[in-house]
Amino acid sequence: MHATYAYPKFPYIPSEEQRTGTVKRHPVVVVGAGPVGLTAAIDLAQKGVPVVVLDEDDTVSIGSRAVCYAKRALEVWDRLGTAQRMIDKGVVWKIGKVFHGDHQVYQFDLLPEPDHKIPAFINLQQYYLEEYLLDAARQAERVDLRWKSRVLSVKPQDDHVVLQVETPDGVYALEADWVIACDGAKSSIRKMLGLDFVGQVFQDRFLIADVVMKADFPAERWFWFDPPFHRKQSTLLHMQADNVWRIDFQLGWDADPEEEKKPERVIPRLKAMLGEDTEFELEWVSVYTFQCRRLENFRAGRVFFAGDSAHQVSPFGARGANSGVPDADNLVWKLKLVMDGVAPDSLLDSYSDERVAAAKENLLNSTRSTDFITPKSAISRTFRDAALDLANEHPFARSLVNSGRLSTPTTYTDSPLNTRDTDVFAGKMVPGAPATDAPVEAAGQPGWLMDRLGGGFVALYYAGSDPVPAEVAERLDALARGPIPFAWHAVTDRRREALANELLDVNGRFRERYDATPGSLHLIRPDQHVAGRWRNFDADRLAAALNRAVGR
Repeated sequence: MHATYAYPKFPYIPSEEQRTGTVKRHPVVVVGAGPVGLTAAIDLAQKGVPVVVLDEDDTVSIGSRAVCYAKRALEVWDRLGTAQRMIDKGVVWKIGKVFHGDHQVYQFDLLPEPDHKIPAFINLQQYYLEEYLLDAARQAERVDLRWKSRVLSVKPQDDHVVLQVETPDGVYALEADWVIACDGAKSSIRKMLGLDFVGQVFQDRFLIADVVMKADFPAERWFWFDPPFHRKQSTLLHMQADNVWRIDFQLGWDADPEEEKKPERVIPRLKAMLGEDTEFELEWVSVYTFQCRRLENFRAGRVFFAGDSAHQVSPFGARGANSGVPDADNLVWKLKLVMDGVAPDSLLDSYSDERVAAAKENLLNSTRSTDFITPKSAISRTFRDAALDLANEHPFARSLVNSGRLSTPTTYTDSPLNTRDTDVFAGKMVPGAPATDAPVEAAGQPGWLMDRLGGGFVALYYAGSDPVPAEVAERLDALARGPIPFAWHAVTDRRREALANELLDVNGRFRERYDATPGSLHLIRPDQHVAGRWRNFDADRLAAALNRAVGR
């Protein structure tokens, strides 16, 4: 096997509890230093909350594992200051192509419109992603990373949780006000609490091969149904950093996983696909089986589950990490407000409500993708192949072709935190929807709307060509100093010098994407989802929406 990455080894350092023999209470303990756990830890630290991260290993993930990271996850990481490094190292892409046999059926563009800061997708090996997140965690003063620390038991109490942790120096106890379990699909925390992880295991196997080669394939997602080099099965190709290519081969349920991982089985498959003369080396090989499962509730008292510990999907559609990172994004701001006494404990129940809805959506899409990719009957295969043949000529059939519906952020349509529309708006920025970006200028400096939203509540008042009325500015300033603090910005289509918090709507994208008219107001939550919107500013309605958004 060829290696393009040198895995770091992180030192095990005895904790203060071990050195002093005391049991210490921590505000938050995160179990698992993968992408989701590290995202939660960094976000907590940046909000001023000290956090302990426990991980039983002492390095980043072995093998590239998760590869595709979507725009919404990257926007979360951009808010935390880590996304640009990922984008610079990763392969940026937005075009996907679908093939049937030896011909292209159609292609799609995941971000056809201009004026977005963050790309539709990047491909990047998970070990790089974790390395960059770990660098950010180490720079955060409030993150205590503890390696070679395996949780042996979790004992919930009325006002805290007691954990027993095994280390090379023995076992010690620590306490946490709150625990976030990000310990993966085989979560030991979930098992310790006796929680059911229900769902479906699909009877098919897929080979993952990470291959080092210099190839002429473009930076696009290519998916083949019944290719000439792998008949009656499917194949997926993605470019990663360092000339590493991810290739997935469908194997069938009867394949022997251990045999299929052997180089003498993998290399002939690759030569059939790439050609006998293509030079390549294997970097990492694995065989996996699809599973679509989830917890009924992502909250168990003072323990929360996020990422694969809460829900597991098939990899087609890139819905693993891309649904886990929004879990962390959804939970942390709510936990912070409850810890600060701004919001009631019941706000934390909305974490499960909203993210269970997202998991159901992801599981449905993932199951449909798997059923299309791996038809289990002759009738299903006939339907699938007919859809592929029709899609070559007829656009209507392309909606039937499912090579993995790629990850999109969830709109929390039924969330109790939303203030429902009473005014008529067009467009996608409905209450519960993730905010979309737009280029803006502030004090003559070009920038982006998402950067201005940050990680707190934000009100966006659209003034159009006129100055913000003095009474509106005064009421917004007064409300912003209230019990639920928020920032507010005036969005205008003409440069002024009147307000320090004025944003110029470059190219009219904000007006277009938010269906803004002079006097309209949008309230954005700390996780950058729309909480409410109105055609005219009303201080009482805004105050009520803020209370609703924090569960009051």
